[in-house]
Amino acid sequence: MLAIPLLAGCSGLGQWYQNGFKVGPNYSATPANVAESWIDSNNPHLHSAPPDNFCWWTAFGDPTLNRLIAESSEQNLTLKEAGCRILEARAQRGVAVGNLFPQQQEATGQYSRNVMSANAYPFNLIVLPQYYYDNWSVGTDAAWELDFWGRFRRGVEAADANLDAQVEGYDNVLVLLQAEVASNYIQMRAAEERKELAQKNIDLQKETLRIVTLRQQQGLVTELDVEQAITNLGTTEALLPSLLAVQRRTQNRLCILTGKPPYRLAELIGSPGVIPTPPHEVVVGIPAELLRRRPDVRQAEREAAAQSAQIGIAEAEFYPHIAITGTIGLEAENTSQLFESSSLMAGIGPGIHWNILNYGRIKSNVAAADARFQQAVINYRDVVLRANEEVENGIIGFLTEQDRLKALDKSARAAAKSVDIAMLQYEKGLISYQPLLDSQRALVQQQDAVTESRGLVGIDLVAVYKALGGGWQARLSANLPQATTAAPR
Repeated sequence: MLAIPLLAGCSGLGQWYQNGFKVGPNYSATPANVAESWIDSNNPHLHSAPPDNFCWWTAFGDPTLNRLIAESSEQNLTLKEAGCRILEARAQRGVAVGNLFPQQQEATGQYSRNVMSANAYPFNLIVLPQYYYDNWSVGTDAAWELDFWGRFRRGVEAADANLDAQVEGYDNVLVLLQAEVASNYIQMRAAEERKELAQKNIDLQKETLRIVTLRQQQGLVTELDVEQAITNLGTTEALLPSLLAVQRRTQNRLCILTGKPPYRLAELIGSPGVIPTPPHEVVVGIPAELLRRRPDVRQAEREAAAQSAQIGIAEAEFYPHIAITGTIGLEAENTSQLFESSSLMAGIGPGIHWNILNYGRIKSNVAAADARFQQAVINYRDVVLRANEEVENGIIGFLTEQDRLKALDKSARAAAKSVDIAMLQYEKGLISYQPLLDSQRALVQQQDAVTESRGLVGIDLVAVYKALGGGWQARLSANLPQATTAAPR
């Protein structure tokens, strides 16, 4: 009779499932420590307005970079794998919701040929030695464990939080993917420019070697000058293979990030280009905004919520499991009688299952679930702290590299002018070869350092955008993988 009011109306039952009593803690947002402002918040290159970095890579103004990020967002295999995890979590939620309804529903059918034992039923010997008969039956069985203590509803809570965590995990993979594509692309362009500068210096040093050789043949200088010129030229030529290796490795990585095996990217990236020019200023907002902008932070928070629900699931084992079981079907000896009304059989009744002797194990299981929840909370707070650290590291790298670039650029301009002056003076015989050699070496080093620094400025800015958690919003306009079948109930 207990089931009568529960079965009175689906709407009332649904409201009870949603708002009824549930054992275990009710999860609330986990607090986390964040700084009030960035350390360099007063720097004129930083702005604390809410960042609008949904498509931050467009700030570099490079169409090729835009194409690479668009293609990687569609084809990257790691991202697709994260999308499949969303499908898995969505299906698992369907399983959890299905537990709110009758958990066992099955149709049965059976035939048996039976003989009664004469030894077991000796009175049958009065009528006949043994009794043979057939038994035909069809029907359906159902069992419904009622969720008095909220075990199944806590399971739905955990599944909901886990689904949210997988969506955040997808967004986090997207953020990391966009940053890796941009960093490798900038590094590739920097290697191309460094190769071009090295080749220009090789041409200059070859011309110098020609002049030195001519002067040695004229008896104006010794063979030492020629050998030093050859040494200098060889040192500069040695830069090309290493730069080619950097260029090829970054291209190979871009292939993998866009879901392709390594191949020449000429049709996608075009001919060698220039390093993308980053803006000199960046909007970074305030540290507290990381809690809602960074997907990995939100994912860690959702994982803590899911684990909190697991405590309630474990605590529900302290209490009895109350279920209603029912059977309805047809049973007869002959198939011709199977579908007659007199062949109807049915049964319904409550049942109880209570692990009264397992409280020690249940208590330990609850303690383990609570410990896992504490781990998840600590991990969430750690993720928040590391997010602050990543932003600060990105900011200081971006700011100081710009200052370094200014100093290197000034030095490289002076080095280029020194080479011109030294060449003129050497051709006129006013100086020895050593000052010219030193100036050419300095030019190679300074120009290479300038180009490398220009690339690092862009890479550091990418690190800032990644640390701020920008770019995941791009998937809001894209289609996530869709399940091919409906979620089970």
